[in-house]
Amino acid sequence: MESFLYQASIYLVAAVIAVPIAARLGLGSVLGYLAAGIIIGPVLGLVGTETQDLQHFAEFGVVMMLFLIGLELEPRALWDMRHRLLGLGGMQVVLSAAALMGVALAYGQPWGTSLAIGLTLSLSSTAIVLQTLNEKGLMQTTGGRSVFSVLLTQDIAVIPILAFLPLLIVTLPVTVSENGALQRVSDAAHGDGHHAMSLVEGLPAWGVTLVTIGAIAAIIFAGIFLTRPVFRFIHAAHLREMYTALALLIIVSISFLMMLVGLSPALGAFLAGVVLASSEFRHELESDLNPFKGLLLGLFFITVGAGINFTLLFSNMPAIISMAVLVITIKGAVLWFLGRAFKLKGRDQWLFALGLAQAGEFGFVLVSFSVSQGVIAKDVAETLLLVIALSMLITPLLFIVYELISRKLGEPGVQHEPDEIDSEGPVIIAGIGRFGQIVNRLVRASGFETVVLDHNMETIQLMRRFGVKGFLGDPTRLDILHAAGLDTARVLVVALDDKDAAIRLIKTARKERPDLHIVARAYDRTHTYRLFQAGANDIVRELFDSSLRAGRYVLENVGLSEFEAAEAERVFYHHDRDSVKELAQLWDPSLPASENAPYVARARELQNELETAILSQVETRKSA
Repeated sequence: MESFLYQASIYLVAAVIAVPIAARLGLGSVLGYLAAGIIIGPVLGLVGTETQDLQHFAEFGVVMMLFLIGLELEPRALWDMRHRLLGLGGMQVVLSAAALMGVALAYGQPWGTSLAIGLTLSLSSTAIVLQTLNEKGLMQTTGGRSVFSVLLTQDIAVIPILAFLPLLIVTLPVTVSENGALQRVSDAAHGDGHHAMSLVEGLPAWGVTLVTIGAIAAIIFAGIFLTRPVFRFIHAAHLREMYTALALLIIVSISFLMMLVGLSPALGAFLAGVVLASSEFRHELESDLNPFKGLLLGLFFITVGAGINFTLLFSNMPAIISMAVLVITIKGAVLWFLGRAFKLKGRDQWLFALGLAQAGEFGFVLVSFSVSQGVIAKDVAETLLLVIALSMLITPLLFIVYELISRKLGEPGVQHEPDEIDSEGPVIIAGIGRFGQIVNRLVRASGFETVVLDHNMETIQLMRRFGVKGFLGDPTRLDILHAAGLDTARVLVVALDDKDAAIRLIKTARKERPDLHIVARAYDRTHTYRLFQAGANDIVRELFDSSLRAGRYVLENVGLSEFEAAEAERVFYHHDRDSVKELAQLWDPSLPASENAPYVARARELQNELETAILSQVETRKSA
């Protein structure tokens, strides 16, 4: 027990320290986990032989990840994306695998091992690439969307690859076992599971096929017909932990069933995830399994890092670094030509080629699986693990190269092609966040047409799902405003999150239309002054009205009647609005407010006037 707690403490401390540091450096959590494993394993020697046993347990994280990927992929969504997935993504996997297989054959590997190596290295790092794209704001570019499509294809491709790898078993070198018997590496790999439980052992080929199809059909049947009543039964217990227990039961039972019929547990988990993707319990399953998936995957990557053979790396460093660079070069070339074939241009083509050129975290899974199946020899696998890890470590450098190329091309920053605006209305709403949504709903519900503009692709797409028509475009651009009907609009609502952009928009609109009524959202009092000076007519501080209402509730519960509290609120509202307009004339943007003597003096006078006005109003009502 003490040994277990000691080892658990080491793994957790390493993860807690290394992963946040890696994330802060922009390297991603996967590299953080690998670094943690390297530190506690080869560097400090704090962990040893138990790493291999832990890795088998941690592989459940991979199974959970594939189950959660399946949950995100409704069958209809997969069908709608079939052209991009099969075309761009499918060709990337096939061509990269073929090219890398050729390199492995040139290094003298058997064809089965070479194909396994090619398939393993054809996959890229979903965790690192997606995180980097999001951090750099590249996800919604054409290149970013193409990268995402390929990563999705690769995630799905893991399933057939896992099912296909056992068919590639080749004749491996003969070794001598501990008892002196001759055996091949593949026999040694399967030796531990020779007497394992199986539903297909000893069956003829047609029997194995029937049992396998039956197991898959059972998973689909259970996902469609049994999950709802089981979830309702669990819900009746009103115990939150039972949902977590059920989610784990689904994963463990599917994995066990798949192993009984000789298939990959990941295949069954992915299939179950796709079946449950349209279920109303999907989000419940995601929230229950995500913590386990993250920890187990992290543990898996730590064990991979701890198992890296640094003696091999230092003894063959030039060769291994050359292999990693060769993998990146070959994959980058394939991706560049594919991007060109699919009409990607400029920075999008380079983002596509450089962003996906590394090997990925699934490579660790496939290498481990290939060794256990006897497809790849252990010494080859150790070299392969080093190549995968090094290529992932080089990924941040690839994105730096992409940024340098982008600047050299002279192209602007991340931009999206604005939508063609095909409608006009008396009200233009710039910004459709929390504030703009309420304004838009009220105006449209009252029978007036609006034209909604926002520069955020995700926001526009989200609104469209709820039936709200909006147009992608930068509202501060004059051509976009004219296309939205600036010449004939009666009201412009400025609800942008960017305070400086809001000022620019108001100045532009006021210059073009001196008669236009402009309603603007302000972040705070200082922003309110800037909006007044820019030319806004009505300014709403985003927390002002809600704060007033909260203050009224306080007054109602400390002694004032509802009417008295409402009157105090009304007096404060009108006095503060007038005060802001007056103080805006005294506000000097070049001075801190506290150092602007006329401003401070008048603010104190207005505060005294406010207190006098409210007390007078309350006393008048009481005496009446």
